[in-house]
Amino acid sequence: MEMKRRLEKKVAIVTGAGARGSGIGNGRAAAILFAREGAKVLLVDLDTKAAEGTLDMIQKEGGEAEVFTGDVTKAADCRAMVERAVSLWGRLDILDNNVGIGGPKCSVLEVSEEDWDRIMTINVKSMMLTSKFAIPAMIAGGGGSIIMISSISALRPRGLTTYSTSKGAVIALTQAMAIDHGKDGIRVNCIVPGPMYTPQVYTRGMSEEARERRRHSSPLDIEGTGWDIGNAAVFLASEEARYITGIIMLVDGGVAITSPPRDWRG
Repeated sequence: MEMKRRLEKKVAIVTGAGARGSGIGNGRAAAILFAREGAKVLLVDLDTKAAEGTLDMIQKEGGEAEVFTGDVTKAADCRAMVERAVSLWGRLDILDNNVGIGGPKCSVLEVSEEDWDRIMTINVKSMMLTSKFAIPAMIAGGGGSIIMISSISALRPRGLTTYSTSKGAVIALTQAMAIDHGKDGIRVNCIVPGPMYTPQVYTRGMSEEARERRRHSSPLDIEGTGWDIGNAAVFLASEEARYITGIIMLVDGGVAITSPPRDWRG
């Protein structure tokens, strides 16, 4: 007997759904796994080619998806992406917020106002705007699941003050939205990745020595990948998590309970 897929008949928006080349980032992994579990997926990214790479991977497996090129720091684009998902598939059940950037290694004494504003806009404002337009569509369909991606840097600052602050704000936003919209049947949860080996990391030229140092920082002595974040997102989006909202889910191989090397970036 064939088991029912966990996201059958669900409609999902995944922001930051692209990745460079054939690499597997958090957004691409979530999009592929959502499609494998039966969801129809709108692949949102500023980089059309990167999102098309994800689309190709999904379609090769027989999944259903479409690319939407948009800037999630712009209200008009966030409104349009939700409208597109609803026009294609009639509803919206899942929003997976992956968009984010790193920041300079500096304190508040050193950061420029421009860098501060840019990081806060991309890492926090984007998640507010996507949610602002997704929530009414979810309410119309009887509820839904919103998944935010933060970072272990929010809990274990290591000299990336602006980035850590923005990711801490994502956690606060998650919990505030969980309270605000529980009555609407909308669950809002946050995944906190540890040091993952994703295209965003290795395309910056991480050395093998630094990669090994990151791996050994986990008590499990293994390396985290985008698939680990994607699998957590599938769980939080599914009915298996029907009684879970407002949580901060560490997906970090236990790094948060150890004392890892200060600089994981190499």
